[in-house]
Amino acid sequence: MVIKDKPFKIFLPSKEINKAVEEVANRMNTDLAGQSPLFLIVLNGAFMFASDLMKKITVGCELSFVKVSSYDGLSSTSNLKQLIGLVEDVRGRTIVIIEDIVDTGITMEGILNYLKPLKPGSVKIATLLYKPEAFTKTFAIDYVGIEVPNKFLVGYGLDYDGEGRNLQDIYILDKN
Repeated sequence: MVIKDKPFKIFLPSKEINKAVEEVANRMNTDLAGQSPLFLIVLNGAFMFASDLMKKITVGCELSFVKVSSYDGLSSTSNLKQLIGLVEDVRGRTIVIIEDIVDTGITMEGILNYLKPLKPGSVKIATLLYKPEAFTKTFAIDYVGIEVPNKFLVGYGLDYDGEGRNLQDIYILDKN
C-alpha cells in the first residue's frame, strides 16, 4: 500500500488490535470499578482506539478530549503543541489518559505537566501501542495494548502527514 509517497505493509491486523483493546478494557473495568473516571482522549490519533475501548468500558465515566502533537511527518519532534485544552474540573478525580501510541514520551509528559497543577486525584495512562526502545521518560504507563518496535506506523488512528488514520489495520513503513 502506498500512502502519499511511501510504501507500507501490514504490521498488525485488525483482529490483533481488537484483542488488545479488549484486554485493556477488561483490566480497566476491574481496576476502575466503583470509580467514575474522566477519560482524557488525545486527538487526533487516539480517536479509533478510544472509540473501540469505550464500547467495552462498563464503569461509569466521562469523556473529554485534548489535542496535542509532537510529530512532524515521519518523526517525533521535541516540541509539544497544545491545540485544545481541558475544560472539566479534574480536582480529586481519577483521570485516564487515552493515547494511540507512546514512543519518546514527550507528548505524555506534556499532558502530565499540564494536569499536575489541576490537582487530579490520580492519573493513569493507557496506550494502544508502546515503543519501549524509543521511550525516554520515567513515568509509568498503566495500560499497554501492544509493544511495538521503534518503527514508523500508520493506520487505526495513526497517520502519515494526515493520511491513513481511517485504516482498520496498522501498517509499517516498507523499506524493501
